[in-house]
Amino acid sequence: MAHIVATRPLIEGGLSGLRDTHTVTVCDPPNGSARSVDELIALTEGADVLLSILADPVEAELFEARPRLNMVAQYAAGVDNIDLEAAEAHDVAVTHTPGVLTDATADLAWALLLAVARHVPAADEYVREGQFERWETTLMLGVGLAEKTMGIVGLGRIGRAVARRALGFGMDVVYHNRTPANPTLERQASAQYLPLDNLLRTSDVVSLHCPHNADSHHLIDADALAAMKPSALLVNTARGPVVDEAALAEALADGEIAGAGLDVFEEEPDVHPRVLEQDRVVLSPHLGSATARARMRMARMCETSIAAFLDGNDSVPHRLV
Repeated sequence: MAHIVATRPLIEGGLSGLRDTHTVTVCDPPNGSARSVDELIALTEGADVLLSILADPVEAELFEARPRLNMVAQYAAGVDNIDLEAAEAHDVAVTHTPGVLTDATADLAWALLLAVARHVPAADEYVREGQFERWETTLMLGVGLAEKTMGIVGLGRIGRAVARRALGFGMDVVYHNRTPANPTLERQASAQYLPLDNLLRTSDVVSLHCPHNADSHHLIDADALAAMKPSALLVNTARGPVVDEAALAEALADGEIAGAGLDVFEEEPDVHPRVLEQDRVVLSPHLGSATARARMRMARMCETSIAAFLDGNDSVPHRLV
């Protein structure tokens, strides 16, 4: 019987298939807290498997302190919080949950975009505060998206899902990757490749769907924001550090871009105070995968990967290391 430690509660029933045959410990930190490596080490005493989330610093110190730990099952598609080289060096298997949050995240990207483009939060507040007394011809005029250009940075699963939705809104789609996508994928998304500077200069909406790594850290910095149209909108449902948040706050305050929709933040869960001051920003607390269906499928993927690993199967689903 293995000991499995989950660092956060999962959706109800998410680990039910493991509880009959293994010991499952589910931890729940105080609201607003992010665990340190030392706290993670304390939680994993006696653990064989760690079920982690993006906020957990799964680093070499953990593997060194807990030699019994032989698997990390990440409850997310991204793994930038995990030192994969250290995991491999310590013979620790790592799995993740790709693919199942594609539509949920694409939907949220569009929810943020539409909320910014059509002043939805301000309009809701306006009605609730009793200010709606009559229909006005110039009240809260927003941005129509038909015949505009959607620029997608990262034409992976989520980027392509966002592109398909953009086509339904009558938008043209351009994209940027480190290397151009397979022509078949380009055709499926009806997307044209552009260098990043061209994409920033010509897009009416820039939607970020790239992983966070050394190459993409602060990819959207002061220079990138200055290159965008003053009427452009930025949407980030990828990773917070892809955007230089201080530079974004400055660009919004100076009118260099027209607005932003953010689901992720550079120092999550903290948000740059000057971003909070901007009324043309819509914020959500990292809800990209937050549908019941997506979260349950993520839990089931973790469960399946853990069971296969503990059973000694040669092939472990969604294994990275």
